[in-house]
Amino acid sequence: MKRALFIIFKKYNGILEGGGMANQRNLTMAQQILGAENVDTIYIHDESKKRSLANIFLSAVCMPFGYYNGLLPHKVKEIIKKTEDYDYVFLSTSLFGIIAKELKAANYKGTVIAHFHNVESLYYESCLSKKLPFRQIIIRCAAKNDNYCCQYADIVLTLNRRDSDILQKMYGRGADILVPIALADKCNNITFDQDSKTSEKPLCLFLGSYFAANVEGILWFIKNVLPHVNIRLQIVGKSMSKLKENSDMPDDIEIISDAPDLAPYFLSADFMILPIFSGSGMKVKTCESLMYGKNILGTDEAFEGYSLDTDKVGGRCNTAEDFIKCIKHFAKHPVRRFNQYSRLTYEEYYSEDSSLKTFQAVFD
Repeated sequence: MKRALFIIFKKYNGILEGGGMANQRNLTMAQQILGAENVDTIYIHDESKKRSLANIFLSAVCMPFGYYNGLLPHKVKEIIKKTEDYDYVFLSTSLFGIIAKELKAANYKGTVIAHFHNVESLYYESCLSKKLPFRQIIIRCAAKNDNYCCQYADIVLTLNRRDSDILQKMYGRGADILVPIALADKCNNITFDQDSKTSEKPLCLFLGSYFAANVEGILWFIKNVLPHVNIRLQIVGKSMSKLKENSDMPDDIEIISDAPDLAPYFLSADFMILPIFSGSGMKVKTCESLMYGKNILGTDEAFEGYSLDTDKVGGRCNTAEDFIKCIKHFAKHPVRRFNQYSRLTYEEYYSEDSSLKTFQAVFD
């Protein structure tokens, strides 16, 4: 049986965010196909140890040469040496492009697989503050690694066609295989209430951690939509309590940070509100919402990469007027809180079972 080595930045012991969920899915697929005993992992960072000042300084010095976030030259050499016993090396992010380059320079005979969560250079260009020191160094480092993956990986994976087309335009190579977001089913033991309907004052849930695209989206919604609709707004996500530092935040918005279990919030919500306007890849929060059979009101970006009928899911809303119109419509014309179409879409296209066949082509 063939063996695979996964390279991952860190081991996730707490609440998984989008990237961590995608990495877990990829690892699970490999274990199912190759056997758990034939899949090993290397974590670049040991989260139990604090990084030294010398290590941080060296990381900054090496970044212009393509070594991102503490992936130092000596670590790459150690990884190259370990790969001799593996048929596959799976780079969990395109920020490991330098490893693909060095593997080929070392005449590695196996298959190098590069997984793009995003087009990383564009992702960092959109989310990093223009006031941040060394911003351009970080963006160029990400671009260098994206390019290395396109040049040296044997198989390139992207989440959607859009990212593949962008890679083709920027670096002359698109994806070999599209692997949409897929999540392990957390609803096996849940009995959905298929009869209750949305209320006249619906409970609307925004899910997402505290980072640029999420903050931008929910603050836009609070400013431009919330004053014109009669809803209860709940915001749930890692470190989202920081939103309370915004002096314009209405007092009646409920904000929950670092919830260990999201199920109660999904199950109680009438609608998911996904006003996301920037980013790349696919939005994991959309997949989670489908998994729980939710009604979703989202932007083009929230639905990017998903094969579904947005009218049946809830509604596609790209302006404040779109959101206001949809919310007022459903307040007057209640629908079932459990959206069977959403759930069936998840099962058919975005569950781990649906993803397995795609990954069998990756580890062929």
